[in-house]
This record gives sequence, C-alpha cells and structure tokens, in this order.
Amino acid sequence: AGLPSMPDAVPDAAIDTVDAAAKATGISLVALSGTYNMAHPDSRMRQDGLRRLAVVIETAARLSIPLVTLCTGTRNAEDQWAHHPDNTDPSAWADMALEIEKALLIAEPHGVDLGIEPEQANIVTSAEDAIRLIGEMGSKRLRIVLDPANLFERANAEQARSIVAEAVERVAGHVSLAHAKDRFADGRFATAGQGVVDFADFIARLKATGFDGPLVTHG
Repeated sequence: AGLPSMPDAVPDAAIDTVDAAAKATGISLVALSGTYNMAHPDSRMRQDGLRRLAVVIETAARLSIPLVTLCTGTRNAEDQWAHHPDNTDPSAWADMALEIEKALLIAEPHGVDLGIEPEQANIVTSAEDAIRLIGEMGSKRLRIVLDPANLFERANAEQARSIVAEAVERVAGHVSLAHAKDRFADGRFATAGQGVVDFADFIARLKATGFDGPLVTHG
C-alpha cells in the first residue's frame, strides 16, 4: 500500500486497496507486522512504537487480520534485531513486559491476537521465555510465532532437530503462526530446505500438537 511498516496513520483508501487485492488474488492475510523495539533503552522510542502499534492493530481489525506480530526487542538502540549484552538484565525484561501489557490492552477490544517470536537477539529468546511471558500476562490474546531457524544460532542437523522438537512440545497450544526459515550449520540463514532444519519433522510435530494454522516463508 506504499506505507511504512509502522505508519502514523492508514488512510481508508489504503485499506480498501489491500482488501481488494487480497480478494482478487485469493491470498489470505494471516498476520500483520507491528514490530518495534519493545526494550529500547529510550522510553520515548518505546512510547512512539506503541502509538504506531495501535494504528497497526486497528488496521488489522478493519482488514479482519487475526494476528499482529511483535518484536520483544533488545537493548541495542540501533537495531531491534541485534543482540545486546544487557538483554539478560531483569530491567530489559521488565520494560518489554510492560510494553506487551500495554499492547494487549489495545488489542483485546479489537479482537486481535498478538504474536511473540522467540529470537536469539531479542529479550524472548526461547520457547521457555515465551511461555513465561504468556503466563505473566495471563491473556489468551498473547500467542506465539514459531520460527525453527530462530531457536538456535549454530547447530548441526541432529542438534537442530532436537532443539526444535523440544520447543514445539513446550509451546503446544500457544502457536498461531509458523515460519519456514532455515539456517546452515555455521549460522547463516538459508532457503527453506537447504539448511539444517528438518521441516518434515517440524511440521509433523506441529500437527501432532493440534496446530492447523498458516506456515509462512520469509527471508
């Protein structure tokens, strides 16, 4: 629609254009990105991100998109997807959790779910972290986006299969969206099917937990 990923506003014409394009192509709109750095060291940046997230959530509701995806953030002020040594400080978790709490207050009246994704460079790095956060929030609107390639930095095929299998079991019943992204053993991202992730095993395990949601490929 020619808009930034976190816009100040979304014109009615843009919503109409997206809706018409989805219907014309038969493409399902399963999620909308609402990522900003929820652990940014500058609280003003977090406030601005939350304001823009509210716009994204409202847009998702108007387009009947069930899920808005989030970034649990990092203390890295330059890049929300880059690691920072202070990410493990309890204050980083506290700041992120407060943002999630505020976001849920916006999402719940709109009937939109929020998806957190375990990501090695962010505050929520693992399935365990994601379940902890869901428990703290106590909201059924907080869901998980599970990307197998984001559950580890470097691993061989056997190690990757074990890590992914354990994560799928841990988050069973909480996953709304799965990603098909891959890694080589040395940590570089790869085209799905070219790396160490066993997608047949990943998908089979997801199905065994009752997951019947979308699987989205991305770079």
